[in-house]
Amino acid sequence: MHNKTSFDKPWAGRFHGPTDAFVEAFTASVGFDHRLYHYDIEGSIAHATMLARQGILTEAERDLIVNGLIRIRERIEAGEFEWSIPLEDVHMNIEAALTLDIGDTGKKLHTGRSRNDQVATDIRLYLRAELNTIRVGIRHLQDAILELAEREVESVMPGFTHLQVAQPITLGHHLMAWFEMLQRDRERLADCHQRVDILPLGAAALAGTPTPSTATIRRNCWGSRAHRRTP
Repeated sequence: MHNKTSFDKPWAGRFHGPTDAFVEAFTASVGFDHRLYHYDIEGSIAHATMLARQGILTEAERDLIVNGLIRIRERIEAGEFEWSIPLEDVHMNIEAALTLDIGDTGKKLHTGRSRNDQVATDIRLYLRAELNTIRVGIRHLQDAILELAEREVESVMPGFTHLQVAQPITLGHHLMAWFEMLQRDRERLADCHQRVDILPLGAAALAGTPTPSTATIRRNCWGSRAHRRTP
């Protein structure tokens, strides 16, 4: 992380002086939201594809943007990308790097999109992937428990209730209780996944954008089950 930037903040038009360094450090989120870089770039590539299909970008401009984003992703994954605190978050860092790399064409990527719906999209893509990872991990743990329970199906042990010995049970039976608890966790995560799986791109800063984008972005980065709710 560094504190240098030559890129103007999008909200800085009404201010004449620079932001105090303490305020920048306090308000910056890039220290933790940089982990969203993969999803930010994935969504931006889909957005650039949509803009080209709508005739807003030429194919040459789309390719310039997409290739620039891929180069940025490679630099991040190679540990060669410097995150800037004055640029506040992962989105502005990537946009600034893109514009620095390919010129003003990089600024066209923001057409029909706000940081508001961009942030919401990145977070939902991240959560969806993490939920899938956790569910797979729980499934592997359940498989191990099931294997052990089958092996101990006749191993007798005391069952407890209110901290006192109660009915005799088997270790296999006891282990299956943990299996079922984990199953309920997987079901809760599946329900959370369904609630997260909503495409916010197109809501823009508040109440929508005239740029038709939902269908293309759904095909490119989200999946056919996703839909958008715009207040």
